[in-house]
Amino acid sequence: MLVGVIGAGTMGAGIAEVFARCPDFEVKLADVDLALANKGRDRQLAGLDRQVAKSRLTAEQRDQIAARLTPAQVDDLGDCELVVEAVLETMAVKRPLFERLDQLCRPDAILASNTSSLSITELARGLKHPVAGMHFFNPAPVMALVEVTAGADTAEETIQQITATARQLGKTPVRVEEAAGFVVNRILIPMINEAVEVLAAGTASAEDIDAAMKLGANHPIGPLALGDLIGLDVVLAIMEVLQAETGDDKYRPHPLLRKQVRAGRLGRKTGRGFFTYA
Repeated sequence: MLVGVIGAGTMGAGIAEVFARCPDFEVKLADVDLALANKGRDRQLAGLDRQVAKSRLTAEQRDQIAARLTPAQVDDLGDCELVVEAVLETMAVKRPLFERLDQLCRPDAILASNTSSLSITELARGLKHPVAGMHFFNPAPVMALVEVTAGADTAEETIQQITATARQLGKTPVRVEEAAGFVVNRILIPMINEAVEVLAAGTASAEDIDAAMKLGANHPIGPLALGDLIGLDVVLAIMEVLQAETGDDKYRPHPLLRKQVRAGRLGRKTGRGFFTYA
């Protein structure tokens, strides 16, 4: 199967690698220009090189994955059977992209979104192609879960196809009906926001908050470090969606979270968030 992945950032390039690791798929990794697509591919291949160096992957396996992963532009995706979108988490960016794909893609193609919180129903409204959510988690090559999300008009056949594809990739699909934040982020992102509140209140330091949740709740990573890993801009965007969709002030993003984003302290991808990264 020929698959297109749009967005060569951390998530998109990671998703492209997941598909390229499976011999059943050929992958085109696309972005707004070819230079960004090449950059995303190169970043994933560098990660594969590190795995070869650690004997977790053979050089032959690395070369096979690389051969199945081709940089592209969005206009090159017309022949893909499945297109997975992993661009900025805002409807203002995603919806025009889906309208473009609806005109570009072959009639039998499925359009999927890696959105972590937005409405599949709104993304699909008025389009000819079937649309579903296919939400991977970061880092995509490692995390086992894929949330498969149905909108109001998503056919059962489409959900079954996305579910089967996730299983082909070695992932565990969980079916989710449309709701703000779906399952994981509806629970997880407010927890990160609450950790920001605890930090802002001076209850404990960032290091001690994360140590407490790792040692006291058996979490593998603390909530503030997790926010840095996800990207604090993404955390903020999801909190805003949760508040807007539910109308519940318990989902109000903490002012410190907004301040971090305004300062460009987005976490690992900028080198600084609640913690500093080399």
